[in-house]
Amino acid sequence: MATFLYRLGRLAFRRRRSFLMFWVVVLAAVGIGAAGVSGKTTDDFTLPGTQSQKAIDLLGREFPQASADGATARVVFEAPGGQKLTSAANKAEITSLVADLEKAPQVASVSEPFSAGLVSKDGTIAYAQVTYEVPKADITDAASDALNQVAEKGERAGLTMSLGGSAVQEKAASKAAELIGLAVAAVALVITFGSMIAAGLPLLTALFGVGVAILCITVSTHFFDMASASSTLALMLGLAVAIDYALFIVSRYRSEIRDGHEPEEAAGRALGTAGSAVVFAGLTVVIALAGLSVIGIKMLTTMGLAAAFAVAVAVVIALTLLPAVLGFAGMRIMKGKLTSERHRAEERGEREAMGVRWGRFVTRNPVKMLVVSVLGLGLLAIPAMSLRLTLPDDSMASPGSTQRVAYDTLSKGFGPGFNGPLTVVVDARNSTGAGPEAAARDAYDTISKLPDVAAARTAVFNEAGDVALIGVIPRSSPTSEATKDLVADIRDHSATLHKDTGADLMVTGTTAVNIDVSTKLGQAMLPYLAIVVGLALILLLLVFRSVLVPLKAALGFLLSVVATLGVLVAVFQWGWLKDLFGVDQTQPIVSVLPILLIGVVFGLAMDYEVFLVTRMREEYVHGAEPTDAIVAGFKHGGRVVTAAAIIMISVFAGFLLDDTALVKSIGLGLASAVLFDAFVVRMTIVPAVMTLLGRRAWALPGWLDRIMPDVDVEGEKLRQTLEARRTPAPDGPVAEETEETEETEETEETEETEERLTQKR
Repeated sequence: MATFLYRLGRLAFRRRRSFLMFWVVVLAAVGIGAAGVSGKTTDDFTLPGTQSQKAIDLLGREFPQASADGATARVVFEAPGGQKLTSAANKAEITSLVADLEKAPQVASVSEPFSAGLVSKDGTIAYAQVTYEVPKADITDAASDALNQVAEKGERAGLTMSLGGSAVQEKAASKAAELIGLAVAAVALVITFGSMIAAGLPLLTALFGVGVAILCITVSTHFFDMASASSTLALMLGLAVAIDYALFIVSRYRSEIRDGHEPEEAAGRALGTAGSAVVFAGLTVVIALAGLSVIGIKMLTTMGLAAAFAVAVAVVIALTLLPAVLGFAGMRIMKGKLTSERHRAEERGEREAMGVRWGRFVTRNPVKMLVVSVLGLGLLAIPAMSLRLTLPDDSMASPGSTQRVAYDTLSKGFGPGFNGPLTVVVDARNSTGAGPEAAARDAYDTISKLPDVAAARTAVFNEAGDVALIGVIPRSSPTSEATKDLVADIRDHSATLHKDTGADLMVTGTTAVNIDVSTKLGQAMLPYLAIVVGLALILLLLVFRSVLVPLKAALGFLLSVVATLGVLVAVFQWGWLKDLFGVDQTQPIVSVLPILLIGVVFGLAMDYEVFLVTRMREEYVHGAEPTDAIVAGFKHGGRVVTAAAIIMISVFAGFLLDDTALVKSIGLGLASAVLFDAFVVRMTIVPAVMTLLGRRAWALPGWLDRIMPDVDVEGEKLRQTLEARRTPAPDGPVAEETEETEETEETEETEETEERLTQKR
């Protein structure tokens, strides 16, 4: 591996124009493709095999006019102050607006407020339920425009209008998070390298790689159904890891230059060492993200695969385009006038770097640091025991948005349960005894008496008269534990109903679907964690050729995850520090977040593990004592890992500025996880544990050592090859150079290299 990457680095450096032109052509090609064949994205959660999905499929056959899988919208009307909607003028206006809705494109049906009983008791609030013929992903711009025009017409008439439901298009997300993340990344890179050129290269290649990845994902939407969040997750992760990977390689390149190697040789050595770590770090991220497909939810599968693709592109860019760009930069990458005197003293070896001092401090006090770190993360993890999951609804929309206003208005006029009605399906096709009507009546009588039911509508039958629908309005909000219990109570009645009448009872609707998906995600968390961690442990076993180091890495990651979940529960469920983070109301954690957190953070955590510990192993393999190898790893990698973590945290924390609770929770979760994992686990717990283990940390059973392939991540074979190439031969001053080296010597030197050679003379 290391030898191959060494040759690739020198080739890309030497043939830099060809490599650059190749990537420019790729970017142009996918850009043209994205402009011509891009498709639509979707946010639909479907989970085959669940009761709610079975009910939807049955409704599609027996009640095609109900459009059970179609998008829905709630048009909410509120009377002006001191008036009622039941007045002649307001009633006539609402009737006119409903008529406009019925004529709008793709509309299957509209529930008229006055005839359907959708007016509040005080007559000030009403709503019309709009059902579309197509799912949310297929709603056309014309249909959306017609919905918005009805709202605008009602506003002009003096009514307060708001729109909710899946058919309402959300406002485009702000790009402030990405811009802030880039700005902080640029500052961190300048501080790390002290050079605008050295800082600019990781940003340049990262933007190039992210551009290629996002455009490819855009093209794929023409051929596959992609989740709308796929591009966002791919952008967020692709940008973060691309900067990190380039940062590590550029840092190693500058180190090789300082050791006296020529630029082309330095590029080869940087790729042969740091590049090997990048490959395996990238593989762990790809495994974690692609593993989301095992859960069986299409939306998560596309999000995971899209983000994994972006990470893979970041790795390839770091291994091909970056060394080519280094070839254009030449020796100018070493010209840094922005460093402090302390930093320059550290580079000259006159002063110990902060990473070295921290490494020595931890290795001198391993037990104390280990106990304090584990206890701290353990305390933060306590709230995670109260974790509740839900899917996002309009209650999580930005305050002041039309979706949030509609949700709050309906809650005020009818109660929170009206935002999450349940659809109970009585399948009496195989009923016995008194027949379908008796079965439906039995179900209605039982459901209407349940304590959390605010209202229940009598059964409506299909044309064949053997399948019935019962509308149920809970008293509690859609995301509450009481509503979840209500769904369970209704479903529990199915066994009794089937025994008495032969009919089956199922619960569906948006709220029931969300409950089923959240339950499925909660159940899938541990198996997914086992699969991802298991595969990554095998990969890390190959990288470190140690049993204890991968186990320690995985256990440290688990500490980071449970501590992060504890922070999320404390802020978003319990309301601690909610004003600081701009959270206006407490609610359960979005059910998709823990799974995403595990996948994303595990990959990133292994990034830092690989980058930091491979340098320790490199020093150990070269003869350093275990404790000295730990300190040396911090000397060469501590500053860079710190900068990489700050960049990651900044990119993720930027999403806290968004008004949407879902985006805030993702930003806080990822930023907290990187903070805990990079600074507490990787830079404190890891050196403490490895100090206590000593040489046992690198132990590997002989039988396992013999059957495992040697991937040479630390570049030991490469070092031996390069040293042998310069060993004095029996009949000459040095051994014969390889053909590749001879070709390199004939290559025209850059102006920067000539300048350096002149200075040396």
